[in-house]
Amino acid sequence: MGLSYTVKDNIAYFVIDNGKVNAITPQMHKDFYHALKDFEVRKDARVGILSGAHDRAFSAGDDIANVYTPKRTRQEAMEANLFVHQDEGEVPGRPGWENDIALHRRFKPIIGAVNGWCIGHGMIYLLLHTDIRVAGENAQFGIPELNFGAAGISGTTRMARLLPPTAAAWMALTGDFIDAQEAYRVHLVNKVVPTDRTLAEAEAIAQRIIRHPPTAVRVEMEAMMMGMDLSRFDAVQHSRNLYRYHRSNYEGWGSEPGFFGKPKPA
Repeated sequence: MGLSYTVKDNIAYFVIDNGKVNAITPQMHKDFYHALKDFEVRKDARVGILSGAHDRAFSAGDDIANVYTPKRTRQEAMEANLFVHQDEGEVPGRPGWENDIALHRRFKPIIGAVNGWCIGHGMIYLLLHTDIRVAGENAQFGIPELNFGAAGISGTTRMARLLPPTAAAWMALTGDFIDAQEAYRVHLVNKVVPTDRTLAEAEAIAQRIIRHPPTAVRVEMEAMMMGMDLSRFDAVQHSRNLYRYHRSNYEGWGSEPGFFGKPKPA
């Protein structure tokens, strides 16, 4: 059990699989990071799906039964935060690979398929590394760490950019959970489906993406992701440069109104 990663029919499947609530361990953070890196370079992996192993939970967050950090002096704790992989050995600890996941930038799409609990670090995975999201009717979302004195997830995920600020503030400051229908209302998810149809719906969406040229999907992903961080002027310039670069590989484009041409032969 852990974080499994397989590729089949141009879809990369990332599956959180650890017990009844799919709790996330330091080793799973490391495995997810390396799976994301492999996903980047595999030509046969056109789109990803991130899901939990069963209907009870996508993930209920970090495994609290796992020691959060080894016993350290204050100096050792400071060094662990500055050099996160320095002393992990064969068994990763915390802080560690969760930082690499939070900072990782990708330009291939991943679809979230959520059943049951999606809270804590499960929400971090969902918000940072899915672009389109399907929720089963039994899904529950939240960041309850505030209840026991931990905080910061809303900043790590830039939640107020991904959701209406009032919805982000509600989740961040009350610690309350929201159900699938409320998640749909605040645009946290794209669709709500019967629980037994969540993965199938995600696969159907993946096929809609796969039908497009992979270079076009790649360019659109970069334009979208970079556009969120750039000024309006820089976003327009960057997107137009991407457009010109990509379209220059197509025969006939611009030769007649409405004609977009076809890729040039190799």
